[in-house]
Amino acid sequence: MVQKGGKMIGAILGVFYTNGLEWAIHRYLLHGLGRNKRSIWSFHWSIHHRNARKNGHTDPDYHHGIWQWDGRGKEVVSLLALALGHAPLLRRFPYFTLAVWASIYRYYLVHKRSHLDPQWTRENVPWHMDHHLGPDQHANWCVTAPWFDVIMGTRKPWVGTAQEKQPTVEPFQE
Repeated sequence: MVQKGGKMIGAILGVFYTNGLEWAIHRYLLHGLGRNKRSIWSFHWSIHHRNARKNGHTDPDYHHGIWQWDGRGKEVVSLLALALGHAPLLRRFPYFTLAVWASIYRYYLVHKRSHLDPQWTRENVPWHMDHHLGPDQHANWCVTAPWFDVIMGTRKPWVGTAQEKQPTVEPFQE
């Protein structure tokens, strides 16, 4: 039988672990491998970043359903695969696994809203706006919380700084 403390620890570890995954996947898959135009991950850099940079953080792919094979559809498939990949842990580590699944779902909701409502992003997840509109698009890898960016030294604030008030955002460059 799992003790109450074990449940809480499992859930906390699941949330923290998922933030680390978010950081690593974004940095190494979506920006690392995704810079190669022939990579399955290239949609993130070549389409999603271009859309966000061009449209003041809004990505038009989020204005339609998930059933199109564009950045949003690929994101949903990737998140479902990630969730399914953790399914074998459910029996042994139920609270950890449920926290991972909840965090994956939360990631999707936060990421979607951030690219539909830039003002909400500025107020609630400015680190994600820093990632897309700031001068260094290869920093601020976390979306839901900046924990691993802080730990790994990749958090670079831009929203609300003097640097943001300088002339316009540079265009997207591949």
